[in-house]
Amino acid sequence: MTAARPKRLGLFGGTFDPIHYGHLRTGEEVAEALGLRRVWFIPAALPPHKTARQVTPFPLRLEMTRLAVGGHPRFEVSDIEGRRAGKSYSIETLRQVRGDYGPDWEIYFILGLDAILEITTWKDYAQLFNLCHFAVLDRPGYDRRELERVLPREGPQRFTPLAGTAGFQDQAGHKVLFLATTLMDISATRIRGLAREGRSLRFLLPEKVRRYIIKNKLYQ
Repeated sequence: MTAARPKRLGLFGGTFDPIHYGHLRTGEEVAEALGLRRVWFIPAALPPHKTARQVTPFPLRLEMTRLAVGGHPRFEVSDIEGRRAGKSYSIETLRQVRGDYGPDWEIYFILGLDAILEITTWKDYAQLFNLCHFAVLDRPGYDRRELERVLPREGPQRFTPLAGTAGFQDQAGHKVLFLATTLMDISATRIRGLAREGRSLRFLLPEKVRRYIIKNKLYQ
């Protein structure tokens, strides 16, 4: 009898201001590499390290993300952080998803190497490792070896290296896995800058998102 395919859910959070092809390709490659049944794109309602005036209003970013994902069979867009008041803390999102999905699902939190190296500044950061696995994406200019300095080294949550440079695993089985994905020289900051200058946004993001930006006069 063929073993049942593991139930694996990927959580891909971000400001998505705006979402672009770099985000979408990353979601595609991570889903394929890890065998994820679903990938949730989760726009942050109010990113903890930014003020409301620094980001486009949440409903607009949410709609752009929905337009970008379209009818992809494994991608979904979640407004989970928009349904909570206050800042969008990852620990609260993970607790809610873990509570809703229970122990039968493996949850993978998707983020860049640059972001996880700052994880000690996140709310209740050590508890994050009790709730999920991490899929860590390579970033130009960052060294995987730097991650050792931020992972717990003592107690039941102590992480030890996996073979080669695959990542780390703690005693409870939670993993921090390194993934190499296609690096696209596209950034939301650059897209916003082009929009302010009245320059073309074609081929940087889905056409429906480009038209939405123009229609709503975003980033001008």
